[in-house]
Amino acid sequence: MERSFNSVTRPISAQLLFLLITSFLIWPCTEAAAASAAEELLKGFEATPNPSIPFFQPLLNDSSSKFSFGFLRVNSTQLALAVLHVPSSEPLWLANPTTLSRWSDRTKVFFNGSLVISDPRTRMFWSTETQGDKLVLLNNSNLQIQKGLDNSNNVNVPTVLWQSFDFPTNTLVETQNFTSTMTLLSSNGLYSMRLGNDFIGLYAKFDSGSDQIYWKHKALQAKAQIIEGNGPIHVQVDPDGWLGMYQNGTTPVDIESFNSFQRSLDGLLMVRLEPDGNLKAYYWSGSSWVLDYVAIRGTCDLPSPCGSYGLCTPGSGCSCLDNCTELSSGECSSSGPYSNDMCSDPKTQKNDIKVLRREGVEVPFKEWMRYETTPSLEECENACGNNCSCYGAVYNNASGFCYILDYPIQTLLGTGDDSKVGYFKIKEGANKKKINSGLGVGVGLLGGAVLCLIGAVGFGSYKIWRNKKRVNRMLEEETGGVMSGPYKDLGSASFRSIEMCSSGHR
Repeated sequence: MERSFNSVTRPISAQLLFLLITSFLIWPCTEAAAASAAEELLKGFEATPNPSIPFFQPLLNDSSSKFSFGFLRVNSTQLALAVLHVPSSEPLWLANPTTLSRWSDRTKVFFNGSLVISDPRTRMFWSTETQGDKLVLLNNSNLQIQKGLDNSNNVNVPTVLWQSFDFPTNTLVETQNFTSTMTLLSSNGLYSMRLGNDFIGLYAKFDSGSDQIYWKHKALQAKAQIIEGNGPIHVQVDPDGWLGMYQNGTTPVDIESFNSFQRSLDGLLMVRLEPDGNLKAYYWSGSSWVLDYVAIRGTCDLPSPCGSYGLCTPGSGCSCLDNCTELSSGECSSSGPYSNDMCSDPKTQKNDIKVLRREGVEVPFKEWMRYETTPSLEECENACGNNCSCYGAVYNNASGFCYILDYPIQTLLGTGDDSKVGYFKIKEGANKKKINSGLGVGVGLLGGAVLCLIGAVGFGSYKIWRNKKRVNRMLEEETGGVMSGPYKDLGSASFRSIEMCSSGHR
């Protein structure tokens, strides 16, 4: 399966990346193990993870053996309850993706009317809190807790008390309803998909306490109208290759077609919110996952393709806003621990906020961004400078629009129009911490190399003492109160400015 270009990660994304890579290496073992799993679990069932299982320990299969529910091993030592697509070993659903238990014989899963996983050592506990009779896995990958038979309307079917389709993680499969009460969450926890009154929205969580919408698909209402007061909308992945939006009935109020639209496919079709914030659809060809739909086609249109304080220029790729720092591991060194207070401390008079100005930049997804109209760049900067919850602003001299960034600075768009100017705040402490950390590592490596050399040639303790003294002097010179790097204090304003490396920008 195609993997998304991602610049900002969280621990859970690393865990899932590991298991996805591993899945392609050992999926034949998964198929063989799944063949021996049960097709329903009754009250009294209990299981613990087998230490010899490298990847997935099946507990329950659907009748077609295409899907399996069981223990998924994550990062060798952790465990998640998961539903897998057996032919590809691709996880489709996780019971509790934000909190994983240990792969240990003290971790237990049992069914006592509720599906429960318990790890007493980490005090991890998750339960469906139901009183059912059995646990089954349907042929569409839906895990259900059922009870008795529903005889209403002369239809003898079990009553469904709980189902995994009501609690999606990052994936929707065909025939699965996604309602206005649900949230699709990317594996790294940064991005989410939710429904509005008449639209599908993708949102980014940039550690600011509120979500920023960055993609919106509104219902065209060509075949049916959304009637106010007739209930919320829901969406469903159709096996014929489209994402349908509905209010009531079977006529969609909108159709978002895939590449496989109205083509006959034998394999599973799914939609996934990827770690880079893109929404993509795939179908199973029998041997691999084939990309079928991409919501955001341009890399620079993604919410943060170049990371914090990055600059994405179409056709040129990623660089850093300060035009000095080398992009490393998808991040610019200006990024660091975020603060909710982007103002200098008036009590201590400590000026730890620096300002970076950059011409030729534009905000991403500006149609969804908050803006004010100001008569000048100076007033736009003041609107942000006097607002302690403002991280930056971008001013358009042509329109007078002042876009306020009330979340930590992510990736900006590069443009050749110098009338679009960015003003960005940076906490000095975060940058200094990174530089001092790198210096410490460098000095440590230097000291180790010196000691090895002295031991090899048999020199005495005098030379060891002399080299240590030299290293200490280097540390004193490097940390004597002036931060190294490309930033220079240009004045005594309330915020200090950062000088651009290129003379073409201010």
